[in-house]
Amino acid sequence: MPNNKTVSREDWFQAHKAHLAREKELTRFRDRIAAERRQLPWLKIRKDYVFETEQGPKKLADLFAGKSQLIVYHFMFGPGADYRCEGCSFLADHIDGANQHLRHHDVSLVVVARAPLAELLPYKQRMGWKFDWVSSYASDFNFDMQVSFTDKQIAAGDTTYNFDQRARKSKDLPGASVFYRDEAGDIFLTFMTRARGGDPLIGAYHYLDMTPKGRNETGPYHGLMDWVRLHDEYQDRPETGHECCD
Repeated sequence: MPNNKTVSREDWFQAHKAHLAREKELTRFRDRIAAERRQLPWLKIRKDYVFETEQGPKKLADLFAGKSQLIVYHFMFGPGADYRCEGCSFLADHIDGANQHLRHHDVSLVVVARAPLAELLPYKQRMGWKFDWVSSYASDFNFDMQVSFTDKQIAAGDTTYNFDQRARKSKDLPGASVFYRDEAGDIFLTFMTRARGGDPLIGAYHYLDMTPKGRNETGPYHGLMDWVRLHDEYQDRPETGHECCD
């Protein structure tokens, strides 16, 4: 049990009122960072990526679905993968609710993985997800977005992820990339977030952050791997040593 002081109602009120200033400071700081993010330079996309979708082959421009803004979540799921990433699945559990609103605010949200579509769809059905999940198997998209790496890159220690070049062992890692399509049809990469940068997309974490125990990730991994399971596996809570997040 947390060892917090128990105080009078008046002392409780004053302490929480004082803390509210810090909460407001965080909100204003987050707003400033978001504004700075929108002022970052863009990168024009010059490759004509093609994805395998449930409706057949689609180009990157098609994934916008008539919107000017596209958010891609990079799900860690490589060809023939014998695991299902709990971290990516945890985040994906939050997508359908957000999508009910984003599609009405000029934003298309699509999940992309490197595995062939035939491997993705059974898992999507099992999880009950409704979002568009497409495969980049036949393109360089994942590699160009620096969320997937070739055997040669891994052997040479030449892997760049989250703007950090160092040796890694994982062939696929998670993240999100944001694109804009202008009236002329040109597409630009406007922002990318990797590693813990995906935390804001996980609403359950923000509920936990309000509770006395917080995220309560006390070991052995000191992260979501301590407790998060696929949402249909909480009864047996299978142990896993797979490192799904770098």
